[in-house]
Amino acid sequence: MKSYLAAAIQMTSVPDVSKNLAQAEEFIDLAVNQGAQLVGLPENFAFMGEENEKLAQANSIAQETEKFLKTMAQRYQVTILGGGFPVPAESGKVYNTALLIDANGQELSRYHKVHLFDVNVPDGNTYRESSTVMAGKELPEICVTEKLGNIGLSVCYDVRFPELYRHLSEKGADILFVPAAFTAFTGKDHWQVLLQARAIENTCYVIAPAQTGINYARRQTHGHAMIIDPWGVILADAGEKPGIAIAEINPSRLEQVRRQMPSLQHRMFI
Repeated sequence: MKSYLAAAIQMTSVPDVSKNLAQAEEFIDLAVNQGAQLVGLPENFAFMGEENEKLAQANSIAQETEKFLKTMAQRYQVTILGGGFPVPAESGKVYNTALLIDANGQELSRYHKVHLFDVNVPDGNTYRESSTVMAGKELPEICVTEKLGNIGLSVCYDVRFPELYRHLSEKGADILFVPAAFTAFTGKDHWQVLLQARAIENTCYVIAPAQTGINYARRQTHGHAMIIDPWGVILADAGEKPGIAIAEINPSRLEQVRRQMPSLQHRMFI
């Protein structure tokens, strides 16, 4: 593994798959033209709308999205994370699925979001992700790559559950993906500090693509797609408008931090 550039894409996805994928392609092109070799798209990048609409269109969304990811990866010769899109499950619900695709268009890793966002947010909005989404039953696996390092996947609300990331770090993760559609209300207080905590406690890079702005109805997302180094330093922040956060993933920095702060070696309760 040598140093390379990674990009966390920030979008304002809406209930229109064609429009969203066109926006995603625009930002993939921008990231690649700036030298990115690893590109992450946020949760719900292909479709962000009412839960019943998502369920009704799940089959076509899944097919279009997977085809899009493979096409983009091959066309631009980069590894791409599709940070979360609905894939039909046996139950009649869907899995919120993150998919990592290599430059040959081959699937490297697939993860079904485990922790579902069923929360009454103090701003008056109520979210019941479990009404349409089936929780994944397995912890994410590590994707071992020669050029990009060892990559672990997660999705949005997972970031509040440190045991998932500890599992990934124990399996040898260098990079933790946290694609999200964080609410504006919770994001202003918790998004950055949670990402920094996951980076620091696991001495890993964190790449966090994000949704931003008004997506539909009263649904407003926080933005601030970020890339954070293993010391917790914010290397790039996309702010509040659609765009990209791009930064270097440096194996020497990873080794330096782990040498200076060998906390993972000092754990007593495993």
